[in-house]
Amino acid sequence: MRHSNRNKKFGRKRKVRVALMRSLARSLVLRGKIETTEARAKALRPFIERMVTGARAGTIASRRLAARRMGSIDGADLLFKNTVKKYEKRAGGYTRITKVGFRKSDGAKKAIIEFV
Repeated sequence: MRHSNRNKKFGRKRKVRVALMRSLARSLVLRGKIETTEARAKALRPFIERMVTGARAGTIASRRLAARRMGSIDGADLLFKNTVKKYEKRAGGYTRITKVGFRKSDGAKKAIIEFV
């Protein structure tokens, strides 16, 4: 049983898994919408929503935390400049996951995750 095991492992070690989430988050902030597997999109959603909620505070501490979690200052700056302004009044639910079918090569379920 997987009691209290909240995050998906994706068959990767911890550092590689963190790098995957960081790169997905950076891509989502840069482009506003990305297509990935459904499992990755579902794992990315709480990661990015926590960052947007924290970034809404606009403090230096929240900037540093966002930069650390995204792995780069540039990604955090984009998050603060573009994304936070859009969601000042919104109470949560900043992303939407839309299922788009299956990948041809291995049949994995694909989804689009985008900012609302």
